[in-house]
Amino acid sequence: MRNAKQTAARRTRRPVAQATARAADAAADRAARTLASVTAKRSLDLALGSALLLLAAPLLAVAALTLALRTGRTGVLRREIRIGLGGRPFELRSLRTRRLRLDLLSRLPHVVRGELALVGPAPLTPDEAALLGPAAGRWRQGLRPGLTGLAQVRARSGMPWDEPALLDAHYAEHHGTGLDLAILAQSVRIPLHTALRRLRRPGKAHLSDTDHRLPGYSVAE
Repeated sequence: MRNAKQTAARRTRRPVAQATARAADAAADRAARTLASVTAKRSLDLALGSALLLLAAPLLAVAALTLALRTGRTGVLRREIRIGLGGRPFELRSLRTRRLRLDLLSRLPHVVRGELALVGPAPLTPDEAALLGPAAGRWRQGLRPGLTGLAQVRARSGMPWDEPALLDAHYAEHHGTGLDLAILAQSVRIPLHTALRRLRRPGKAHLSDTDHRLPGYSVAE
């Protein structure tokens, strides 16, 4: 009788143990894929961010000197508190100009240090982060904010599904090296296309790259 009960108990425990082992294996597999993706993304940020910073450094130095001479002050950087990876605040520094997107390029040191990624959701202010719901707050804390992102390159279309919040959520779910490279290519193509169009039509007024964004869209890139 005792042997029969022990056998039945072992048979009951076996499926539970197998299910637990399968769940643990699946969790480990997801963690490994996430770690590999994060490592590849950070490697791309570090390599490409360092190269871009090296190339842009002379232009940024000239721009900073010009701003200092023109404005008569040394505070050529705009300093703002933004929320980064893990919900940690950091001071975002950028040049006080949007010419040639130099304000964006001046944030490259943040990419090298790991406070920003090349591609990611826009870095939020503490007040903006406080307004997020629980779901958005969780996935945002797991991603570095970006120098540019899907919302920044798609928010000009005016389509209802191209709202920045929806685009950021889509990026969080589907981000990868391929999507990052496509977004970077678009980020370069858009200002180049605008500059070439202005050169072809000298003397004609054009809207700036911030004039035709959706109402209420933040320019924090």
